[in-house]
Amino acid sequence: MIAFVPVVALVLLLSGLALAYVIGGAAVLAFIATDNSRYLAILPQQIFSKIDVFALMAMPLFILAGELMNRGGITAALINLSMALVGRLKGGLGHVNVLTSVFFAGISGSAVADSAALSNTLVPQMTRRGYSLTYASAITAASSIIGPIVPPSIILIFYGALMQTSVTALFLAGIVPGLLLATALIALNAFYAWREDHPNVARPDMPPLLPTLVRSIPALSLPIIILGGIVLGWMTPTEAAAVAVVVALFAGWFYEGLTASAILEGLQRTAMLSGSIFIIICAVSALGHLGALERLPEAISALVTSLGLGPLGYMILLNVIFIIAGMILDIPVALALLVPLLAPVALAQGADPVHLGIVLSFNLCIGLISPPLGGCLLVVSAVTGVNYWTLARAIVPFVLLQIAVLALLIAYPQISLALPQAFGLAGG
Repeated sequence: MIAFVPVVALVLLLSGLALAYVIGGAAVLAFIATDNSRYLAILPQQIFSKIDVFALMAMPLFILAGELMNRGGITAALINLSMALVGRLKGGLGHVNVLTSVFFAGISGSAVADSAALSNTLVPQMTRRGYSLTYASAITAASSIIGPIVPPSIILIFYGALMQTSVTALFLAGIVPGLLLATALIALNAFYAWREDHPNVARPDMPPLLPTLVRSIPALSLPIIILGGIVLGWMTPTEAAAVAVVVALFAGWFYEGLTASAILEGLQRTAMLSGSIFIIICAVSALGHLGALERLPEAISALVTSLGLGPLGYMILLNVIFIIAGMILDIPVALALLVPLLAPVALAQGADPVHLGIVLSFNLCIGLISPPLGGCLLVVSAVTGVNYWTLARAIVPFVLLQIAVLALLIAYPQISLALPQAFGLAGG
């Protein structure tokens, strides 16, 4: 009977039903099919325990702060600052694209939001200055995944809540991998600039450095306040998220781009995103409870042992599974479905939970720019008008580069653990 559950789930999915309801419905059917229906009575308690997590309180506030900052007119200020810093280099606007994504990462923590903002503003500038529309779109999508790695990151908060891992440690652990990814993308853009003879930014178009830096201070202060307050122990991540909302409102007032209607839109968008994430957690928690009853983590661990996979072999297998999942599932869904089942085996083999969180989150972010359902590819394609599959082909070198960076993170855990260990927040 259990074989019919995936069939029913697929039919419900093809009918257009929301994914959370598909997962929840399949979970209830699976309880019945495995003769565990008597445990459905305690399912509400299990669901509530999964969302009654203090760390999750920070998520809606960080989403709101990012929404307010994205609507508050900061895009131009950050692009100008990036242009003043690296625009004079060959292929300058490509470097500006990557560096702006780093600055945006410390504000919104959302790859899709970053790709939408830069597709609207920076891609047209790049095409006017001689870049092909396809290349400008590809590097915009590729650099946008820096957002969920550099703190504050919604994905890392979600992982921390799922695995009861310090969000502060995860935020610190994301800094070096995010900067490493940015450096690799800048190097690849430099190669393309040399091969395609991309221009630098002409001196008359260069904004003056000091005034531009001063004007960027309200936007740049947000990640400093968030991370500094958390690391120094002045604020919890949730309190830092509340402070971030206040700073976002101030920055919007400073840049004169945050109207009452923009605030309302930000609140509506925050409610929608937060609600969708929480309902996914509720649905997946039902499957997680069934997995615990059926002892699936233990079965997976026994299978790994029987296959003779050591820690490195299992980590490679785990990342292959997550890359495939990232291509077809939203990141919150993939995290909620796979992490509770597969991560405990890696932890039992000695993996650090902080390092594992960075690796898996980085892995799933690559899925955002990978067909067939890459979220950032879809957004950039829709905004710029580039054919989706043309964009997918153009982004292949960037995806391969990011997989190489991922392999580096797997091989050398200290890349992500050095900062948390320096603050006493991760194991040796």
